[in-house]
Amino acid sequence: MTNLVNEANTPWFTQLREQCEYPSNQVFSKVLFKDDNCQYKLICLATGQNMAEHSTNRNATITVIAGRGVLTLVGKEVALEPGVFVSMPLGTRHALKSEENLAFLLIFSGNFG
Repeated sequence: MTNLVNEANTPWFTQLREQCEYPSNQVFSKVLFKDDNCQYKLICLATGQNMAEHSTNRNATITVIAGRGVLTLVGKEVALEPGVFVSMPLGTRHALKSEENLAFLLIFSGNFG
């Protein structure tokens, strides 16, 4: 599920935790903001959900908002908890597992125009 919440060049704010949803049968994904250079996505995984290994198609960063999980990043396990920040250059292989409801802000950078 992907929804665009806000268009470029429009001032806007939100409390990220209020945007979170944790459906048990899918990953929740909501585009909060997008312009020609960046896309800000809220990603939520319910407890026990996994994202199979895949690679980034742009430079990406993750900032954990809530919950706990494990990110397998180029063969190393990274504990995800609120406040953790991860940088992934284009093409970085990674996988995710949520240990409890997990929410993070995923920011893609690159040309979206």
